[in-house]
Amino acid sequence: NVIIKLAKFGEMLVSRPAGREAYLSAKAYLLKDKLRDIEIDFDGVKVLTPSWLDEFYTLLKNGYPGVSIRFLKSDNPSVTASETVIGL
Repeated sequence: NVIIKLAKFGEMLVSRPAGREAYLSAKAYLLKDKLRDIEIDFDGVKVLTPSWLDEFYTLLKNGYPGVSIRFLKSDNPSVTASETVIGL
C-alpha cells in the first residue's frame, strides 16, 4: 500500500503539465512495479484544478493497470469539485 501525499508537489496544483511532472516524479521516487493499492492524500493542498487531477490520475491509472487507486477524503472544495468534474 502506497500513500501519495500530493502536497509534496505543492499547495497549488493547477496545470496539466504540472500534473504530468508530479506523476513522473511519483513514478520515479514513490511507486514500485508490484503494487496492489495506491492512496491519494490531498491534505495540505490549497488549490486543485480538474486539469491537474485528470492528468495525474489518468497517467497513474494507465501506468498501473489493475492497481486499486483510492482518494482519501478531503473537505477542500477545490478537491471535491475537481473529483466531480473528472467523474470520480
